[in-house]
Amino acid sequence: MKKRRFWLSCLTIVMLASLLSACSGGKDNNKTANTSTGGEAQEEKLDKVTFSYFNAVAGKDVNTNETKIGKIFEDQTGVNFKIEHLVGDENTKVGTFIASNSYPDVLVPGGSIDKLLSSGSFIPLNDLIEEHGPNIKRVYEPYYNLMKAEDGNIYFLPMSAVVGEYISAPNIEQGAFWIQRRVLKDAGYPEIKTFDDYLNLIREYVKKNPGEDLTGYIALTTQDQFFALTNPPMHLAGYPNDGGVIIDMETHEASDYGDDEITKRYLQELNKLNAEGLFDKSSFVDNRDQYLAKIASGKVLGFFDYRWQVGQAMNNLREVTQQTGNDDLEYMALPIVFDDNTKDQYLDPPSFVNNRGVGISVSAKDPVRIIKYFDNLLTDENQVLSNWGIEGETYSVDENGRFYRTEEQIKQTNTESFRESFGFKYFEYNWPRYGNGSSLPDGNSVGAGRQPEVAQMSYTEADKKLLEAYDIQSFSQLFAAPDDRPWYPAWSIQIDQGSPAQIFTQKKGDLQRKYFPKLVLANPAEFDKVWDEYVKEFNKLDVKDYEQLITDEVAKKINLIQGK
Repeated sequence: MKKRRFWLSCLTIVMLASLLSACSGGKDNNKTANTSTGGEAQEEKLDKVTFSYFNAVAGKDVNTNETKIGKIFEDQTGVNFKIEHLVGDENTKVGTFIASNSYPDVLVPGGSIDKLLSSGSFIPLNDLIEEHGPNIKRVYEPYYNLMKAEDGNIYFLPMSAVVGEYISAPNIEQGAFWIQRRVLKDAGYPEIKTFDDYLNLIREYVKKNPGEDLTGYIALTTQDQFFALTNPPMHLAGYPNDGGVIIDMETHEASDYGDDEITKRYLQELNKLNAEGLFDKSSFVDNRDQYLAKIASGKVLGFFDYRWQVGQAMNNLREVTQQTGNDDLEYMALPIVFDDNTKDQYLDPPSFVNNRGVGISVSAKDPVRIIKYFDNLLTDENQVLSNWGIEGETYSVDENGRFYRTEEQIKQTNTESFRESFGFKYFEYNWPRYGNGSSLPDGNSVGAGRQPEVAQMSYTEADKKLLEAYDIQSFSQLFAAPDDRPWYPAWSIQIDQGSPAQIFTQKKGDLQRKYFPKLVLANPAEFDKVWDEYVKEFNKLDVKDYEQLITDEVAKKINLIQGK
């Protein structure tokens, strides 16, 4: 009898617990679990499952549950992802998927996204979001008019949906001309604005320091990152990164600058550097790892690139300099333009990139569990976990509820090995997320790097000396504020695979990969001849129709954003 009463008591407790859980759960889709306990109770206990996930960038393959963040998400959902990164050429890899009609469960493509869309590689997400994605709907619904394909379906979730009040970045996250701090220090921290000033500063430093085996300037030119070589002319002319085009601020007409004077002027300066022995010729044969290793070596004085592409090398370099107490080998971003009267536009305006994102493939074994995992990511608390980590471990909170990081936490979270094991490296991006510049309801920045308290605390004494020398409080203050561009960025405009516009961009890319190395490495006396050859070939391409397409699509995007 006692035994029977015991089991009845247990049953009663279980039923009460279930009832309480049912009453408390699901009231607010923006609530999440305490990350230290591994998440909210699931409606039902599901078997653990592993899905495959392809990310079209180079990196270290990993199971998400091998990271601290990923393990917490697995505890919450029962889902683990086996992440495979790109090895080799993206288009070749994706072509193999398409030819076999066999895909990983989840795809995060780069430029090959058009091929995947045109081949029907993604499943529509509309019904899945409606039935299982309340948080996805909350985050993305304001952008639906920019996300839907012509057939009305949503095939992937972009990573740029801004949630809350927009917070600008205190430090440079995008493109810039970077220069080693010792070069600025040696010159007495001069104001550097023009490309001539920038290059002459490098020349003078090399001249003063012979025998140190210095590289004056380096460039990234690998297949998928060739834009790091072709984009600088538009920045030097005072435009932001709209891709291979410049958009007129008044008429909104697009112009491909591939054969413009600004491109010739830029390449001719690199040609002069090469003739002087200051340009690294290996730029045209090095892979990305070799390029990053050279930057991290401290021997390179200058280069143009986007911070998100060289972050690993810069973090590695900072680890070394913090051990030595000498930051002279670190880099500072400069808003370089061609002419003194040109206003720089390196800082991105608030934007929504609608031609990149994460999608579920037609081969996915269980789209419902995947979409539920995505939805679980899109809660305030899990976005804090993905970006800030765990309170008391990777960030702290003051008496006013403001998030911050101590010096030790900043040092730890900037260490590449820690970022990998904890999971920041894998979860800060490449998933459905609150886009850059997003904020939480309490005013904290979603991204730790945009929190003013973190930026100020992360500055070393050497950083502060540099900021003081240029009379600024943060490094982005050296750059002009971005002008409003409602279409931005033009490179997010969808171009159909196999269309004349896509064929043009492919042929242009092939042509530039052939001629730009020739132009930079040519004998200066031969430069104009090679340039004329290149322009002649460029003009054989259907550039006018491409420009008209981008012009039309820019107008369409402006109308969509303005609700017309």
